[in-house]
Amino acid sequence: MRTAQTIKQIGRSLIIVTLLLSQQAFSQTVTLKIIETTDEHGAVFPYDFIRDKPASGSLAQVQTYVQQQRQIAEQNVILLSAGDLLQGQPTVYYYNFEQPQVTHLYARVMNYMGYDAGAVGNHDIEAGHAVYDKFTTELKMPWLAANAVKNETGEPYFQPYAILNKQGVKIAVLGMVTPGIPKWLPQKIWAGITFLDMIESARKWLDIIREQEKPDLVIGLFHSGVDFNYGGSTAETPRNENASRLVAEQVPGFDIIFAGHDHQVWNFTSNDSSGKPVPILGAGAHARNVAVATVTMTLDENSTHWQKAISSEIVDMRDFEPDTTFLTEFSQEFQAIKQYVSRPIGEFSKTISTREALFGDAAFVDFVHQIQLELTGADISVSAPLSLDATIEKGPLFVRDMFKLYKYENLLYTMRLTGKEIKGFLEFSYGNWFNQMHGPEDHLLIFKKKENGEITSGLATPLFNYDSMAGLEYVVDVSKPAGNRVHILALADGRLFDMAAQYKVAINSYRGTGGGGHLTQGAGINEKDLDKRLMASTDKDLRYFLMKWIERKGQVTAKPTGNWQVTPQDWWQAGKERDEALLFKKSATQD
Repeated sequence: MRTAQTIKQIGRSLIIVTLLLSQQAFSQTVTLKIIETTDEHGAVFPYDFIRDKPASGSLAQVQTYVQQQRQIAEQNVILLSAGDLLQGQPTVYYYNFEQPQVTHLYARVMNYMGYDAGAVGNHDIEAGHAVYDKFTTELKMPWLAANAVKNETGEPYFQPYAILNKQGVKIAVLGMVTPGIPKWLPQKIWAGITFLDMIESARKWLDIIREQEKPDLVIGLFHSGVDFNYGGSTAETPRNENASRLVAEQVPGFDIIFAGHDHQVWNFTSNDSSGKPVPILGAGAHARNVAVATVTMTLDENSTHWQKAISSEIVDMRDFEPDTTFLTEFSQEFQAIKQYVSRPIGEFSKTISTREALFGDAAFVDFVHQIQLELTGADISVSAPLSLDATIEKGPLFVRDMFKLYKYENLLYTMRLTGKEIKGFLEFSYGNWFNQMHGPEDHLLIFKKKENGEITSGLATPLFNYDSMAGLEYVVDVSKPAGNRVHILALADGRLFDMAAQYKVAINSYRGTGGGGHLTQGAGINEKDLDKRLMASTDKDLRYFLMKWIERKGQVTAKPTGNWQVTPQDWWQAGKERDEALLFKKSATQD
């Protein structure tokens, strides 16, 4: 039997051990290395399947960087994605629509890389319910969108937030998606889901997270940009498309916010409403960069809360070689995709380029117009160049060329518009496209400007909003102010154009649901009434039908129809030459 003295000694020893353990528990430092990728758009491999050449960014390179960071024993790596995974390269199109029965390559890649959480992007929704619902089940990470709720119950359609634990540090990751989706995508693609305002959703879910989870670190992971004034919006605009900064500044409680959607690289700090600094980071697009936050969490004997020190950086993936083990793991998929895009589907008799389509009537866009008119039997077709500098060469056409011809997975709509609405639509398009020229020395296109008024080489309006029309004969007078520069002469078949008449118009689903504002701000149609104008819709994306049309024809010739022109001609020519030189000195980074 132990004596009383022995028991006392044991008791003292236990107290000493307890004190030592307690001191150790309250004197610790945990380092978190949080790495974000965003808007990868299928950039799994260091290869551009569309242009058939190596690419400058890829998840294979990200894997090299991540593995290097994981080998540093004194830090804990957290890998996050801010969305837009399932559209872009044929890599994802192939598994979205050509091989939907197998586990999606992108899900396998994210699982292989050990992503901790991701946010849903608008282009992920664009793939359709069948794709993103299945994709969600294949991921081993939580795929987050707290502001995407079920219509019937108001409950989140996707998981709203994730809780991660790293060495005793409890981390909450709140994910959200830009709420602009209903303006860009057909309703059947997001049927059953309502997309709520990000600021309101952040307030709601941060309260829930604080009460139920009591996290030590709170991360915002948003598929939403930073410039809340984009497209004429303001900080007060409900359901602002680019609300990441607004959330950071108006909803206290976030320690870091990772942004996406706008394809911009961000690394700056703003203050929330309590005055606390909040780093805002964005990794850009196409896995060319990653955004990194290093968080040092310290807990000492004088505090019951973690002290946080946060530094941030953008890391260029061009400095890293692709991970060879990664490439080996997915080599069969690489070959399958390469074989798919290399399938011949027809032949072009002439080379076409989007360059000409930026300045006037051009074969590239007119070829799409021609097919849209044939497919729908419409009176008028609407389309735009979707890339700054895409070229399809004379000779054999391959599946890969279809991704140059039509960049996005839009459906093809047939809508009913009046002549007056068509005129308003065109005025809106050219008002955002062409500058008002006062002489041949002025710019033809509208460029972005710095705060001092100096123009940059970036266009003020996205290329996919440069809509022209076929089926009409018209003139655009750039000496006139916006809203008063389009003169419609007649329909292409010679019929009189009637402002009061109704016409069948072939138009993509992005524009048909209000994207870009052409139908709402330009034509003056109430957004709630757009679906009433819809006469028909394809069941598959327009690229599919373009490809099938070319396969039926075999050899095709794309040529400009000459149905519209810009005047004064000498001003137009001078402005075109000047703006071409400005634009294409940086074409590789603008596309």
